[in-house]
Amino acid sequence: MNDEPMTQPAPISSPDGTLGVLLPGMGAVATTFMAGVEAVRRGIAQPFGSLTQMGTIRLGGRPERRTPRINDFAPIARLDQLVFGAWDVFPDDAYESARNAGVLGENQVEELGDFLRTIQPMRGAFDQRYVKKLNGTHIIESRSKRAWADQLIDDIERFREENGCDRMVMVWCGSTEVFLEPAAVHQDLDAFEKGLDANDDSIPPSMVYAYAAIKCGIPYANGAPNLSADVPALLDLAAQNTVPVSGKDFKTGQTLMKTILAPGFKARMLGIRGWYSTNILGNRDGEVLDDPESFKTKEESKLGVLDYILQPDLYPELYGDISHVVRINYYPPRGDNKEGWDNVDIFGWLGYPMQIKIDFLCRDSILAAPIVLDLVLFLDLAARAGMKGVQEWLSFYWKSPMHAPQLYPEHDLFIQLTKLKNTLRFLMGEEQITHLGLEYYQPPSP
Repeated sequence: MNDEPMTQPAPISSPDGTLGVLLPGMGAVATTFMAGVEAVRRGIAQPFGSLTQMGTIRLGGRPERRTPRINDFAPIARLDQLVFGAWDVFPDDAYESARNAGVLGENQVEELGDFLRTIQPMRGAFDQRYVKKLNGTHIIESRSKRAWADQLIDDIERFREENGCDRMVMVWCGSTEVFLEPAAVHQDLDAFEKGLDANDDSIPPSMVYAYAAIKCGIPYANGAPNLSADVPALLDLAAQNTVPVSGKDFKTGQTLMKTILAPGFKARMLGIRGWYSTNILGNRDGEVLDDPESFKTKEESKLGVLDYILQPDLYPELYGDISHVVRINYYPPRGDNKEGWDNVDIFGWLGYPMQIKIDFLCRDSILAAPIVLDLVLFLDLAARAGMKGVQEWLSFYWKSPMHAPQLYPEHDLFIQLTKLKNTLRFLMGEEQITHLGLEYYQPPSP
């Protein structure tokens, strides 16, 4: 979570004031998130799916019956404090973008139209080599990555001033970029900044946004599987500037199901011979992932989940030889209503085979929007508590959680939730919950 372990909770500054929310990428996820927050603020919808708005947290032993809402327990910002800004490579305002995305019903978009029209995107940092299926027209004119960084920092400071922001958070809601391996330019901050000046090809746009945010002292979350802030240079900068960061890749449809089901199979010591996953989706995300190089970035994010949950090195008889296949197919008629289909071949007592089939007809942006909200509020809380670097307690929200280099990522959804809630308990000076049930333990008589 931090570079140095915390032994006692740090003072948390007040959540009062205006919290600016900056979103690179104003497509389906971003507009669904912003429209949803405004609908909740107007009292015409409820924030289903949001842990910060609807979740509870148990405090103390079960007999105490203390279970407040998370937003009553922890000092997190209120929805009426949020103001929104975005960058996009297309000039449409949030109203037009929401209409084009087709996630929300037409009547709902019209009802929120007065609010959505006020959100005009700033010009995006864009190079088609990194997202080959898009042809951005609303972009920063310079191709210089140093000029991108300078422009984004100027945009941030202008937005801060114009909106009277006391604090800010940035969440990448843009597209999946082509697959990139960590390179020499990523290894330290000096090399990275020289790479900006030299227009190094190993620095994609998402990484420049992350740099700009962290340079400005703004918490950063990466909603795509791109490298983005997950390189030593930017993690060092985050440590220097006391900036919390989190990522990668919103855990929404098929991977959410895997992180729910796989821990159950392992808990019961049921073996797995194969897990075949295929997806069909339309929208901009589907079009981008139709490019093999962008798909590889997503594939790497999705494939790692089972290995870390099932621990085949510890259970070779059960999980040592799984055939794990992931496919994504672009199918325009489906739009944002993604379908994730899974076939799981399991085996049980004496090796007898069984099958499980799942057909998840999900709405990708409906699942992602409350994740964006929770990340905004939790990262703001982390910043006010003086936390910095990778926030592993937010692994709950990610397909491919960032983690300390000496550790493996935690993918089990239920362990992730325990870690998240115990972190909140720690920050607020409450005892962490172990579920040992010792409140009813009677020691034997001497």
